[in-house]
Amino acid sequence: MGVKVYGIPMSTATRNVLMVLMEKEVDFELVPVDMKNLGHKSPEHLAMNPFGKVPVYQDDDITLFESRAINRYVASKYEGQGTPLLGSTPKEQALVQQWMEVEGQSYYPPCGALVSQLFFNKIFTGQGPDPAIVEVNEAKFNAVLDIYEARLSESKYLAGDFFSLADIGHLAHTEYFMAHTGKADLINSRKHVAAWWKDISTRPTWKKIKRHV
Repeated sequence: MGVKVYGIPMSTATRNVLMVLMEKEVDFELVPVDMKNLGHKSPEHLAMNPFGKVPVYQDDDITLFESRAINRYVASKYEGQGTPLLGSTPKEQALVQQWMEVEGQSYYPPCGALVSQLFFNKIFTGQGPDPAIVEVNEAKFNAVLDIYEARLSESKYLAGDFFSLADIGHLAHTEYFMAHTGKADLINSRKHVAAWWKDISTRPTWKKIKRHV
């Protein structure tokens, strides 16, 4: 069977997986999950992901959940085609993994919290943001972005002078952050972070993702 991704267009994790597939030039089918009617909690979906989340990836005899694991698998399985995303030496590969960990442990938590408070809360609950949560996470995100500014003053991309999974992992939630929180200046005010963001967010594949979903 061909590659299938079960998810929803609005999901940041789903978008990042689709980005990797497009960079690797892998054909895929996006299978919509009706989350409004709890399709992600159906027995069929729970059989694929017992945590009831999206995306879920199917390819040949493997079913995977958790977007970062999916992305590593796709980049490795299809290493010989499309854009190299893992690094070509042990040093480069270690730096890719390091910055993927940084994204998951340090960048995403405050960025995701700000997006949730300032954008998704209004959509899903009709409630405004909690000022205390916004204040705490804005301070955390500022501190993280200072570290990114220092790193990106030394290299074009996070793992070096090559585009990789480490960069892709930032795309979807930063896109929401820049467009919907009113706090884009946190990125734009930092010369090197702003240049990096402009570079990765204008890649033809990312533009195609936004049209696709």
